[in-house]
Amino acid sequence: MSILDFSDKKPFGKVQSVDTSIVIVHVDDAEQLSKLQVNHFVAIRSSKSGQILIGMVSKIMRKFSSEIDLDEDELMLSADIVKINLVGTFLDREGTKRNIFKRTLESVPEIDSEAFILASKMLTDFMASISRIDSGMEKPLCIGRYAINDEATAWLDGNKLFQRHAVIVGSTGSGKSYTVAALIEKISELKSCNAILFDIHGEYNPIVGDGIKHYRIAGPSDLLSDEIMFLPYWLLNYDEMIALMLDRSDSNAPNQAMMFSRAVMEEKNKYISEKGINLSDGITIDSPIPYNINNVLSFLDSKNTERVKGDGGREKNGDFNGKLSRFIQRLSSKVSDKRLNFMFSSDKSLLEYDYMNKLCKQLMSPASQSGGVKIIDFSEVPSDILPLMVSLIARLIFSVQQWMDKDKLNPIAIFCDEAHLYIPANAQQSVEVSSLHSFERIAKEGRKYGVGLVVISQRPSEVNHTVLSQSSNFIAMRLTNSDDQNVIKKLLPDSIGNFADLLPILDVGEAIAVGDASLLPSRILIDKPKIEPNSATIKFWSEWSKSNVSDSIDNAVEAMRKQGK
Repeated sequence: MSILDFSDKKPFGKVQSVDTSIVIVHVDDAEQLSKLQVNHFVAIRSSKSGQILIGMVSKIMRKFSSEIDLDEDELMLSADIVKINLVGTFLDREGTKRNIFKRTLESVPEIDSEAFILASKMLTDFMASISRIDSGMEKPLCIGRYAINDEATAWLDGNKLFQRHAVIVGSTGSGKSYTVAALIEKISELKSCNAILFDIHGEYNPIVGDGIKHYRIAGPSDLLSDEIMFLPYWLLNYDEMIALMLDRSDSNAPNQAMMFSRAVMEEKNKYISEKGINLSDGITIDSPIPYNINNVLSFLDSKNTERVKGDGGREKNGDFNGKLSRFIQRLSSKVSDKRLNFMFSSDKSLLEYDYMNKLCKQLMSPASQSGGVKIIDFSEVPSDILPLMVSLIARLIFSVQQWMDKDKLNPIAIFCDEAHLYIPANAQQSVEVSSLHSFERIAKEGRKYGVGLVVISQRPSEVNHTVLSQSSNFIAMRLTNSDDQNVIKKLLPDSIGNFADLLPILDVGEAIAVGDASLLPSRILIDKPKIEPNSATIKFWSEWSKSNVSDSIDNAVEAMRKQGK
């Protein structure tokens, strides 16, 4: 039996006019008109057998005409008219094409074709069908209920949502964080789930459950442990090292970069030689091989003070004498900076050859291998190098996926919370440029290697447009800033009618879902997660109204001094 069986249903009206993809329906049933809303979905019988045209209400009108009699008062006659934008064709045929929805119009309705409201169970079944919910998945992705009919469950195609990247946007207080938390909970229920959430402010710490792991980037006084994550300097590639350590405005920058890369290569070759590691094809400056940064500093210092014999046996300054001073000072200050303990810790285990293997297993293992959804807290990472550290993890994941056998690829999704901080629209500093390069590459090529991006931001106008344009799915919550609204409107397809105009008036927890994962644009009430993140807005007036509050200033001052809570 068809999921769109209208044999026992009464139409709300009949087609009066057809113009390419726009249909005008004359309402015959005034009672059903009260149930019809703008952006509601309707079904119209097609002239072809086995096809039903799906449309979206764009306008509801009541038109008046007058008949004037000389002997009587003016009599006003009215007619209810509904304007509908056709958005696709539902194929209901026996065999391989049964219950298939296409975003194309294979036919147009005839005059007097009947139109029906899609509501309740029929709407749920229809949306489930086009989201491939009937494909046998044990736990399909249900994210909430449709705003136009809260009895109808809202589904997304979980494969397409992550295959083709996604964007979640919304102003502060719109419910963006708990939407992310709800998605994380849904993902963690899958037996071999695999995802990473970059938690920039530590707001997702309360989200716990089977299949969810928490890690924190090491603070100034942290030691190596299962929950504390270190990202040693030798994991950086050449571009990232230069972005972090080189001042390009220095006139000696080219010499400094050359000598630094030479020192690093010597140390890497020395390491594999001492460990007896056979890398027959050799290594490059970008090979993630451990090396001792103090030895690099010693080499640079020797070159910076080097004296060589000149003509007549007299000593003279070496080629690099005095030219590396500023670079040595800059590198030394970073090595001794306690804030960068997660990079330059003196723990010898961080220089072990298999440390990267352990780190990548932490980052990339699915739930069936003691991994799952990994929430990484970056709250103690200094803001000036945050872009570099976030992109380092993303690049490591992408690189390992690239080198993995195709038949053994396990897909992984990367949730980029507060993406505008490290995927900026206008990269200024070297660390931002380096970070942007990594994420642009993932956005363009990630699909081939099973890496999906979920870009999350309250300021989409400040997020790189290349990354946004590579995303085919949008979950847009309330946006009050006109620049942010315009960015999203330009990215949304023209066929969704006036959905984009709803962006500034959406309620808390309400979103517009558009894209490959939701073939039809939908206004959805997102389900609240079981555990909400620590992102609730502080209630100023309520807090000020309390008769007594705790005194925690001293503790906060000490935490600031220690640079750790």
